[in-house]
Amino acid sequence: MCLFSYDDDPDPDEQARAGLLYVPVRPEAAGPALRMFRTPLGERTAVGFTGLALLTATLGARQPAIRLAEPALRSLTEPLGVDRLVVDPVLSAPAVTAVRASTAEEPARAR
Repeated sequence: MCLFSYDDDPDPDEQARAGLLYVPVRPEAAGPALRMFRTPLGERTAVGFTGLALLTATLGARQPAIRLAEPALRSLTEPLGVDRLVVDPVLSAPAVTAVRASTAEEPARAR
C-alpha cells in the first residue's frame, strides 16, 4: 500500500498550455516563415521556447524569432500536417548534408 497521495500529479497525456513562445523563423521576402524541425525519429515538429535565453542557448544568438501564443502556433502548423510541438528543447543538430561520393570512397594515399 502506498502512503503517498498523487492526486495532484498531472496526467502525462494532459499537456499544460505553454502560453507565449519565442518561435524560430527564417527571413523570407514575404515576411518571416516558421522553421520546422524533426524529432530524433524523423517526425516533423514545431518548436517554441518559453524564454529568449533558452532559444539563444539552443539555436544561437543569430536565430531570428517571433512571439506566438501556443494556439496560434498550432493553428499555423496544422495545415502543414504538423501536429507536434516541442517546447524548450535543449539539444539541436545541424541539418544532415550529403557527402560527395568521390570524397567518401577515395582511399587514403600512402606517402
